[in-house]
Formats: sequence, C-alpha cells, structure tokens
Amino acid sequence: MMQQPGVAEPPRKPLLVITSQVVRGGISGRGLTFSLERIGHDVWFLPTIVLPWHPGHGKGTRIVASSTDFAAIIGDLTTSPKLGEVGGIVTGYLGNADQAAAIATLVKAVKAANPDAPYLCDPVIGDHHSASGGGLYVPKATAQSIRDDLVPLADIVTPNAFELGWLTKRDIETELQALSAARALGIERVLITSSPAMRRNAIANLLVGPRGAVAAEHAAIDSPPHGTGDLIAGLFLTNHLAGLNDEEALKRASASVFELVARSVKKGADELMFAQEQQSVVRAMALVTSRRVIETKARA
Repeated sequence: MMQQPGVAEPPRKPLLVITSQVVRGGISGRGLTFSLERIGHDVWFLPTIVLPWHPGHGKGTRIVASSTDFAAIIGDLTTSPKLGEVGGIVTGYLGNADQAAAIATLVKAVKAANPDAPYLCDPVIGDHHSASGGGLYVPKATAQSIRDDLVPLADIVTPNAFELGWLTKRDIETELQALSAARALGIERVLITSSPAMRRNAIANLLVGPRGAVAAEHAAIDSPPHGTGDLIAGLFLTNHLAGLNDEEALKRASASVFELVARSVKKGADELMFAQEQQSVVRAMALVTSRRVIETKARA
C-alpha cells in the first residue's frame, strides 16, 4: 500500500479476524489473513468453521466447534491482557447462530480495552447468485443473529446488494435505493459491494459514510473466483486505519481486488492467486474511477 507523500504512516496494529477457514483456496480467513499480514498487520484469527474448500467447489465436511467450546475460547480472549493491542476487528461467515452473541461479547471487550478499534462486520449471509438461484445461503437463524447481535455494534458494515436488501427489508435495484437503504441501517460507514453500477458491464462498490457517498467502478470480469467480498472488507479497513480518506480508501481497496481478480482469471485459476499475485494487494496498478453520489433524492 502506497504511503501518501509527506504523511507518516501510523504503526500497523494487530487485527482480530473472526470468520471461516478453508483448507484449499483463498476465501474468507485464508486470503484475508494472508493479505493483512502481507500489508503489515499481525492477525489474531478465530475460525468459526473449518471447510475443505468453498462450497461452490462441491460438498465437504463442515467442522464447527460446539457453542460451549466457542464461547469458552471467546471468554479466554476477553480476559487476555494483550486485548488492548488489537487495533480493529473483522467478522464474516458464522458457523451457527449461537456464535453471534459470543462474538458480540468479544467485540465489546476489545472496544473497552481500546475504544479506537473499529469493528467491521461483513454480514456473509447470501447473494443473488448462489447455487440455489439466489437468496440466503446460511440458516435464517444465523442471518438474524448477525443482523440483531453484530450489525448494531459495527462501525463499518460491508454487505453485498442482496444482504443490504435483506437486512433492511428493501428492494435494491438502483444506486439510489442502495444509498437510502445504507442510511437506514444507521451505521457510520456502509460499503455495498457489487452495488448497482451506472456504467454497463461494470462493477460498483458504493461507500456511504459520514461525509457523503462515493462510488468506485471498474470493468466487470466474467466468472470471478470467490472471496472478493472478504478481501475488499479487509483492505478497506486497513486503508481506513492508515488514515486515508473514505474515497481514497475505497479506490485503493477496489483497485487491489479488481487487479487480483483480473490476474487470477487471466491465468485460468478457480481461486484468487494471493501468493503469486500478492503485489496486487500491496500496491495495485489498476485504475478505478470514483465519483461522488448525490443523496438528496435518496433521502427525501
């Protein structure tokens, strides 16, 4: 990640990542942890579930800790004397509904130890393109627990368009609808991934924040590998922690994801090629356009 000229980059604090773990592939915890460590963060990683690969590659064994065991390790972490070192939190895919309340306890403990640590909630619950034709791909109880226990604690939420619609009970078909729904969440920053784009054959990421809304767009890529939502969430958070303004943080995160996807697809990979193309995570060369979004119609 490039440092702004004349601006001293703050030290990289450890980040707490709570999401799924796969044995093969770059989704969720694997790719996110690698990327954050490559940028310079130590990572505390708590898996919510262990899978052999992304479910889109076929059925596989699911290993989820019992609710008692998961709560116990959460309890251990909340009492750690090093908890105040954590500079930010990212949560993603959950293994079951009970995990949300336990994670909420840990989020509160981190914030008590370090009030400046932002919490980013990636509500991984469904999309428009799942194997079943679109919709929730987690049990409804799990989606509800994320909505009720985790989203209200977040400083940043990163839903896709389907997830935003589900969380707010709104139709998301236009950019203005996405913007209005994001404001309705009542969260300081909402980053809608795969938001409705203004240009044809384009992908948009729409950030709705305290100083207005901004969209970053780039060309769409056919059949992209899984894991882009996890990656852009983590990259936006680290850019935010580095002191970049919202627009620049969004542009750099979007550029890294776009470049990594493009390079992976060009090489015929069915997973994001984090190891081979890690420079895209650190300093992407891809150009991503951004524009300010007028909110008056959306908020009327």
